[in-house]
Amino acid sequence: MNPNSFLATVLTVLCKEWRDFYRDRRTFFLSLLVAPLLYPLIFLGIGKLSQMRTETQLDKPISLPVVGIEQAPNLVKMLAAYGINAKPAPADIEARVRAQQEDLALAIDKDFAEDWRNGKPAKIDIITDTTRRNADVAVARVSKVLENYGNGVGALRLLIRGINPAIASPLKVGTRDMATPEAKNSQFMAILLPMILTIFAFIGGAHLAMDTTAGERERQSLEPLLATPASRAALVGGKMLAAALLGLISILLILVSFKLTATLASGIGAQMDVSFLAMAKLLLTLTPLVLIGTALITALAAGAKSMKEAQSHIMWLMMLPMLPAYGLMAYPLKDTALWQYAVPFLSQNQLIQKITRGEAATLQQWGLYLLSSFALAALLWALAVWRYRQEKLAISA
Repeated sequence: MNPNSFLATVLTVLCKEWRDFYRDRRTFFLSLLVAPLLYPLIFLGIGKLSQMRTETQLDKPISLPVVGIEQAPNLVKMLAAYGINAKPAPADIEARVRAQQEDLALAIDKDFAEDWRNGKPAKIDIITDTTRRNADVAVARVSKVLENYGNGVGALRLLIRGINPAIASPLKVGTRDMATPEAKNSQFMAILLPMILTIFAFIGGAHLAMDTTAGERERQSLEPLLATPASRAALVGGKMLAAALLGLISILLILVSFKLTATLASGIGAQMDVSFLAMAKLLLTLTPLVLIGTALITALAAGAKSMKEAQSHIMWLMMLPMLPAYGLMAYPLKDTALWQYAVPFLSQNQLIQKITRGEAATLQQWGLYLLSSFALAALLWALAVWRYRQEKLAISA
């Protein structure tokens, strides 16, 4: 095979597919701009809503239903000093909390006053639904106030008896956080950013990859192309390169939009500040995934008789990049094991986390990742070429 002829065919097919794709202006701009515009707005909204929720629940007074409120008048006064206004609880308070009519409540034990006078631990229960997050700030606020009140009263009891309160705390446990500032700021990104970037890198060129195979087959325009003397490998290479170029441009625009969003965001949104060097590393990380995704989708689309049939694969294809994220939530792994950088999707997840945490991957990790990723992309490209060599591909539905 003449390399010059092969390359010329690839570039010719690439230009042809992009020219056809650009004719549909609406689809062209939607494919390129929806994700870069949509996700910064989502992150800005998430950051603003989270900040408003935290500030509101930390500052505003809390109306707290209390069962047995008459048992602890001093406790009620102390809560009021911290903006927690106690009130008698209705008889069905547990049902009201379960039905989300109340965020939380306190239940003071009937023996509270007697135990308090006798110096025994007086029991208080916080009634809440831990499976719902709408009350977590209020619950933490009430719990902290009660803890401080209990510790303060316990210290006074010891002082009255001439005992140093420190004697009751034999250990003073501190924490030395070894996380870098970049790692702390990337906690939010470490969960969502790898998933978002891998999904869009994997299926960013899906529409063009499907349209250039299943779409042309449905329009009966693929058969004349297959009748040309051009090799099937060059045809597949040109179509894949066109789809991969679309995916790379989309990913680049997403990264740029993240950088611009960081200058406008507040709260958790400000944690998305990524340097240009980090974005270059992210682009290098995602490039092999773009090739893997376009090659796999091209091979799948070559077996579909219509665009609708090809699009039916999108749902399970979108799930593939999510699997490592869900797996790591259930069973976290250290990113030091070299084998992880040869596993598709897991390797991208680990590298993206390293980059956003401000950590440097080793040359062995980069080398294994790039070698295994490009090898998989080449294998899927060969599968797509084999599909294109089947005569039934030229037969429309």
